Amino acid sequence: MPNPSVRLYNNIIRAYTSEKNYQEAIKLYHLMLNNGLEPDKYTFTFVLKACIGGLEFKEGMLIHRDIVFRGMECDVFLGTALVDLYGKMGNLELARELFDKMPSKDVTTWNVMILSLSQSVDPKKALGFIKSMQLSGLEPDLVSIVNLVPAVSKLGDIDACRSLHGYVTRRGFVAIVSNGLIDMYSKCGNIDMACQIFEQMQDRNDISWQTMMAGYAHNECFFEVLELFDCMRRENVRLNKVSVVNALSAAAEMRDLVKGREVHDFARQQRIDSDVSVTTAMITMYAKFGDLDKAKSLFQGLKGRDLVAWSAIIAALVQSGYPEDALSLFRDMQNNCLKVNNVTLTSVLPACADVLALRLGKSVHCYAIKANIDSDISTGTALVSMYAKCGFFASALTIFNRMPCKDIVMWNALMNGYIQIGDPYHAMEMFHKAQISEICPDSGTMVSLLSACVLLFDQGQGSCMHGQIIKCGLESHCHVKNALIDMYAKLGSLSAAEFLFKRTDFRKDEVSWNVLIAGYVHNGHAKEAISTFCQMKLENFHPTPVTIVSVLPAVGHLSALKEGMAFHACIIRIGFQSNILVGNCLIDMYAKCGQLDISEELFHEMRNKNTVTWNVMIGGYAIHGQGHRATELFSLMQKSHVRIDSLSLLSVLSACRHTGLIDEGRKLFDSMKKKHQLEPGLEHYACMVDLLGRAGLFDEILHLIKAMPFEPDARAWGAFLGACKMHSNVQLAEFASDRLVQLEPENPTHRVVLSNVYAKYGRWEDAGNTRSKIIKTGLRKSPGSSWV
Repeated sequence: MPNPSVRLYNNIIRAYTSEKNYQEAIKLYHLMLNNGLEPDKYTFTFVLKACIGGLEFKEGMLIHRDIVFRGMECDVFLGTALVDLYGKMGNLELARELFDKMPSKDVTTWNVMILSLSQSVDPKKALGFIKSMQLSGLEPDLVSIVNLVPAVSKLGDIDACRSLHGYVTRRGFVAIVSNGLIDMYSKCGNIDMACQIFEQMQDRNDISWQTMMAGYAHNECFFEVLELFDCMRRENVRLNKVSVVNALSAAAEMRDLVKGREVHDFARQQRIDSDVSVTTAMITMYAKFGDLDKAKSLFQGLKGRDLVAWSAIIAALVQSGYPEDALSLFRDMQNNCLKVNNVTLTSVLPACADVLALRLGKSVHCYAIKANIDSDISTGTALVSMYAKCGFFASALTIFNRMPCKDIVMWNALMNGYIQIGDPYHAMEMFHKAQISEICPDSGTMVSLLSACVLLFDQGQGSCMHGQIIKCGLESHCHVKNALIDMYAKLGSLSAAEFLFKRTDFRKDEVSWNVLIAGYVHNGHAKEAISTFCQMKLENFHPTPVTIVSVLPAVGHLSALKEGMAFHACIIRIGFQSNILVGNCLIDMYAKCGQLDISEELFHEMRNKNTVTWNVMIGGYAIHGQGHRATELFSLMQKSHVRIDSLSLLSVLSACRHTGLIDEGRKLFDSMKKKHQLEPGLEHYACMVDLLGRAGLFDEILHLIKAMPFEPDARAWGAFLGACKMHSNVQLAEFASDRLVQLEPENPTHRVVLSNVYAKYGRWEDAGNTRSKIIKTGLRKSPGSSWV
């Protein structure tokens, strides 16, 4: 057409935009200008939509300048489009400024502003905005409600959720917005109400099923996710990629390898197994099962590996306990010249924290600063967490204080860091500061604080926190209830832990059982731990690797070889034999049951060993008095470039102590600082005191105690007293006993040992006097027991 009109240009620009051919729409707009045609308000409206759709924000800002130049900024259609543009850009200040300038606003204008605020970092403003809309005389329509859903979901505000539900019921919108209601209630933690709405729906579509599944996944109701997956298949409901990803994630969390493979086969049949998001979920699942070879094989076979896939496998390896592999893969990613984003950084920083790779963590921090993503809240939180876990709280606090916007997750990261280094006081202090800053605690906060109560060994404080949890309405969260059971069990109140566990309104998961089993083991109730494991299986709960890791120490404690072998068979049957944590516990269990040869066999069969694996095997040699084999394995550990930690040294020192390898023990103790840059702890000094004491080297022991950078504890003085008894050194026995009585005045064992030393040396009067003191103070020594 030789001279197309403005109207024709508008129609074609509009058509391109509708077809999502945004670049062509913008090109046509420029062609129109070049041909000397004057755009009207419809031209600008359609081309701004193209800029928003194509994320061409710079172009949109230039068009805004043209609109201002032509004096058309106050037009309701153009004003709405500009508000939408700046809202999508994240420039809410300018969006609000334009909104306030508009002389007249319609419902669409308000809806655009509500959506922008709902998707912002402060979605609470969206709730206030809809009230302002009503006060202005406009009634929110269906789009207003739909646009408000993300704000309520983000905030997890159950009261706002109920208000919105009431409003849509009065307006008769329930049938139309049911999927939004399911999503809102799920995100607000009321999965029962979400389920009720889903069940009452007469016309469920594919999205309804998918939203319900996503709700179950969000609330960690993994059993229900898999149940719904089966139901959707029976009902011939279309399962999209997101549903398959949710089902794979649920199978991974449930550690249900059979179901995981079933979902994998379904994805293959539907020909969606090559999709990046689906394959990524499979990689994560197999990594959590401990099948690293399968996970790596899927990753290597993935075509078009994007940043999401790299980030997912790195995160999966970290979460599954393979931080070294995760860091190795991160280096491969950099070698492939892929530009790292904030998602990748939040995946790799926890790996740096797990292996205390502070240098690499600092490098990642530098990269984040250069890429201008260090102020991103997720990156900032990961950096705070990394520095805190590495013990560099000055750096963690600097980043924390510089963050322009802090959410509760960032506060939690700092609290968790303090708890990890055993400093509950600062963790509590951070909680009080968060309260002063009017930051509402979430379930993660409460879990952290309950751990702080355990470290404080303060059941009174723990009960106060329990009250706070009830007050905040967080007791219904499964992981909070699990943390409460864990706290009461670790503080010795098994009755309270059992009461919470057996409550009829408690929706138990595998973690609940794991926590109770671990609580029984912690309190020395090994038989009850094994019994609880059996009950767990009777109630159709699937044991996870954590279940096995929790119950195997009970078998070792009882030296119950028959039960241990039954557990081993169960592990093989459910496919956990390749899991590194399970493998480590099996080595330890067989060693404690006297089957060192089986421990060795398992150790050599393990393809993926970590520091703990080596430590456990060295510890096995130690308890069997095989010091030479322990030191040989420690040497091999160093040659294999496995990271040595303080427990590695403690295990091998213990082996030297049991076998009397004095020279070897001295060399190892000296190497802690000089070679391995590790500070000896009280337990290392106690081990050395025992080693030297067995040889009667009292002068060397006294020199070692004087050189200690901290006050010796009861372990060190107890080992010294034991040596005095062995070598009948009365004078030093009295000296050691005095120190022990000061440290542990209510423990009668030390006076009993001193009495025995007196008796052995023939000082019967002193022996009698010491025994009389024990009787007068009302102390009683616990009677010994024997396996014979």
